[in-house]
Amino acid sequence: MSRRLRAAAALTVAALALPLAACSAESGDDGGKVTLNYWLWDDKQLPAYQACADEFTKANPNTTIKFTQTAWQQYWQNLTTQLASGSAPDVWTDHASYYPQFVTSNQILDIQPFVDKDKVDLNQYQAGLADLFVKDGKRYGLPKDWDTMALVYNTKLVPDASGLDKLTWNPGDGGSFEQAIAKASVDAQGRNGLDPAFDKNTVKVYGFLPEWADGSQGQNGWGDLAVANGFTYLDKNPWGTKYKYDDPKLAETIGWFKHLIDKGYAPKFDKQSTIGRDATMDSGQAAFTIVGSWTIGTYLGTGAKQQYAFAQLPTGPAGRKTAINGLSDAIYAGTKHPNQAWSWVKFLGSSACQDIVGDKAVVFPAVKSGTDKALAAHKAAGRNVQAFTDQATASGGTFFLPITDHGNEVSQIVQDAIQSVVVGQAAPADALKKANDQVNGLFK
Repeated sequence: MSRRLRAAAALTVAALALPLAACSAESGDDGGKVTLNYWLWDDKQLPAYQACADEFTKANPNTTIKFTQTAWQQYWQNLTTQLASGSAPDVWTDHASYYPQFVTSNQILDIQPFVDKDKVDLNQYQAGLADLFVKDGKRYGLPKDWDTMALVYNTKLVPDASGLDKLTWNPGDGGSFEQAIAKASVDAQGRNGLDPAFDKNTVKVYGFLPEWADGSQGQNGWGDLAVANGFTYLDKNPWGTKYKYDDPKLAETIGWFKHLIDKGYAPKFDKQSTIGRDATMDSGQAAFTIVGSWTIGTYLGTGAKQQYAFAQLPTGPAGRKTAINGLSDAIYAGTKHPNQAWSWVKFLGSSACQDIVGDKAVVFPAVKSGTDKALAAHKAAGRNVQAFTDQATASGGTFFLPITDHGNEVSQIVQDAIQSVVVGQAAPADALKKANDQVNGLFK
């Protein structure tokens, strides 16, 4: 990943020195120096946020930011443990799927009074993101970035890219998307999936690599296509109380994914590699998969082991749809330094920091100027990422993932149901109806 010069960042900080200094006038709830513990999970983003911390500390010399970076799964385990023991970090990177449980247990500070006092402009963010972290008039974070989904494909295994951005899909015959997947599927004799002699029992390259550990949202595949088929998750979002996993539109979609396995175009659930989709793609064993914009560096960076490109998701019966998600920064309700923590969160949510993050081109910042800088950095490095940004700006082309109470339980119930379908233990409609009854029972 290319790194940008710090000159622009220095100018930005100089221009914003006065408002930052105003925040630091409250420096030290006890009048002394303060160290804020800040947690995040993405090692690729750590350098960008360290650069933000360096600039923040220049304007707030009494406040030091101490970083702790831990991989995704361990991150949430550690955070849950620390919250339970009353020793959580002052500020942590938060995810829309996880934060409801922290709100319910009163572990996140309501920052709406700070937002009102400092007159933070919520219109500077990608549309809708600021609303994700609000419940009952209380605000639990400011947006820091956003992501959308796209197809990634191995250009050696899919040499003809013409028409990929115009693919269509439906759960009946799979549309031109299934045709592209079939063509990219190759058996041990070199026959592709369009050949009647294709042997699904000796597949050398799978046309499509699905994600089955995708909880109740299906962000990395089935959810995007289900919504493109007319499915909606909830009665309202965020904070709905009635899920709709029994919708026939979802059952049709999951049935189509099972059909890919039956045809030999996707690996069987118990045969799919445990090394992860990114590593499987790098091994050349699969041609297409669906990924988020946070993987741009993985597939187009200098460490990629294959040549890749991105294309927009196929258009379904209800249009082309992609999940759009955004992270925020949460302040621990028990922090001993709420004023300094707010100053840091406010800076993280400002163009001063997000422009620095944009220059690093690891994610798309929530502030629009940061996104522009990220696009410029990708273009300068020769990376075509329009599949993600074009979809984000398309009218009606995005949807937000469900945010409700009982997120962990819902995730496990639905994931188990979908996995039971793909291994052939249950019919889609039956498994999803049973799961939906269980899920909605949690809200009674």
